[in-house]
Amino acid sequence: MRIRYNAPVTLTFTLLAAIVLVLSQTIAPSLIPTVFSTPAPFHSNAFVDYLKLFTHVLGHANIQHFIGNFTMILLLGPILESVYGSGFLLLSILITALATGLANTILFPNVVLLGASGVVFMMIMLSSITNFSKGEVPLTFILIMIVYLGGQVWDALTKQDNISQFSHIIGGLVGSFLGFYRKK
Repeated sequence: MRIRYNAPVTLTFTLLAAIVLVLSQTIAPSLIPTVFSTPAPFHSNAFVDYLKLFTHVLGHANIQHFIGNFTMILLLGPILESVYGSGFLLLSILITALATGLANTILFPNVVLLGASGVVFMMIMLSSITNFSKGEVPLTFILIMIVYLGGQVWDALTKQDNISQFSHIIGGLVGSFLGFYRKK
């Protein structure tokens, strides 16, 4: 029996984030603030700030943060890759990274964002639309919208913590849009 690299985008994304985490926790503690978190504030004349709008999804504060995100990514990613294809999933991750990075930079210019939770919520919403047919909205999609996105809106209004519910909401909206767009 051989091991197959069955979901290249999901597995490569996970591997890259794991490498960033290990390096940042061991020999390169400034790696995440330097390259793998959103710029705060954004400097339009700094190339690295544009790069960080995408790379912030690879940075994680600690192992718990990483495990929380990549448990879901490793669960949903291979399914989404088999349904939509690796290219579409990669594009979806990049769009989500850019959307959450830009939104954070514009709306919260002095707040640093890192982690793949926006990507997780994109995958959750995208997976709830996998059996979407023209002219129909799956009940599972509606329930996921209420439970996950509604919960994030509620948390954003009622909690003061270091979790970016806003990036979760943006990721969920991106996943919803991409799912409906892809199925048209």
